[in-house]
Amino acid sequence: MENVRDPREHYNEEPRHDLMDVMFGFGGMLGFMTVVFAVAVIVKFVIS
Repeated sequence: MENVRDPREHYNEEPRHDLMDVMFGFGGMLGFMTVVFAVAVIVKFVIS
């Protein structure tokens, strides 16, 4: 690898799906926060 700046030397070995990554991340965080919210509501009703 003499010319490290040549883009032909660095092909994309692992295709990236950025939109799918963002959707899975957003969906996972939304699901986690929904569970946290539901637990917090249940705990509030149990305490009061």
